[in-house]
Amino acid sequence: MSIRRKVKVRGGVAVVSAAVMALTLAGCGDGDDNKPDGPQKSASPQAQGSVSQKPTPGAGQSSQPTQVIATLNGETGMALVINSAVRDPGGYLTISGQIKNTGSQPYRNTVPWRGNEVIGTGESVAGATMVDKVGKKRYYVLRDSEQCLCTTGVSSVDAGETIPFFAQFPSPPATTAEVEFSLPTFGTATVKISG
Repeated sequence: MSIRRKVKVRGGVAVVSAAVMALTLAGCGDGDDNKPDGPQKSASPQAQGSVSQKPTPGAGQSSQPTQVIATLNGETGMALVINSAVRDPGGYLTISGQIKNTGSQPYRNTVPWRGNEVIGTGESVAGATMVDKVGKKRYYVLRDSEQCLCTTGVSSVDAGETIPFFAQFPSPPATTAEVEFSLPTFGTATVKISG
């Protein structure tokens, strides 16, 4: 299944429905009810990232609290909060969450987020990677003929602004339970895979 969402950030306005994100991700499951009843336990934090099990306040319009499985700290008050890493039966793994500017100034250094392995990705988070340390393999964001299968259109993040984030990767083997996720200008964190 291909998941594609565009986020336009022009003049500091981001319009994306958190409810649509939750419904889209809910549809990516394989039909099994193997979801945990409570918060998942995650691995120890990496040097620059941190792992948390607290719900994100005000993260969405859903009645259920959004679980935070990792937080990657970035430059000047930026944080990337990961809410899910879901494997789907089509052979993809989608990492979703939010990019938050907790600082007092707009953040405009989004060019490194694009990555440099494919020229012309435009304003995106195509530079995100995940590493399966057990399988000794690095994964890059998937791309179709036009663009990455990830959040696009992010040219800046205003102070106090939160932008929905997603990046879709090839799924590592079913035996891989966690990966290290990173995005340029942010730290690295270990993320537990569900599904």
